[in-house]
Amino acid sequence: MVYHIVMWNFKKELTEEKKQEQKAIMDRELKALVGQVPGLLTVELVPDPIPSSTHEIALVTTLEKAEDVAVYANHPAHVAVADTYVRPYVCDRAALDYEPASERD
Repeated sequence: MVYHIVMWNFKKELTEEKKQEQKAIMDRELKALVGQVPGLLTVELVPDPIPSSTHEIALVTTLEKAEDVAVYANHPAHVAVADTYVRPYVCDRAALDYEPASERD
């Protein structure tokens, strides 16, 4: 299993109300990708990180294998969600992909 973690900040022009609305939409739309994107096992949106965090929102996904990260990134359903519900509202993207040591052969 592989973890794909992405973090963002919201664009400065978004109001707190719009941020909360967008978090709910992102959660719904990203979770709907499970079952549509081959290899995508789980999706969890982290809408309210603790104050020591450097980013306002995060996405934690699990995929079957490392190669599935590229499949997910390029899948038309994911691209449509990202282009419509995520990218227009966020900035400062950071990503980390890893396979837990306990999962490696």
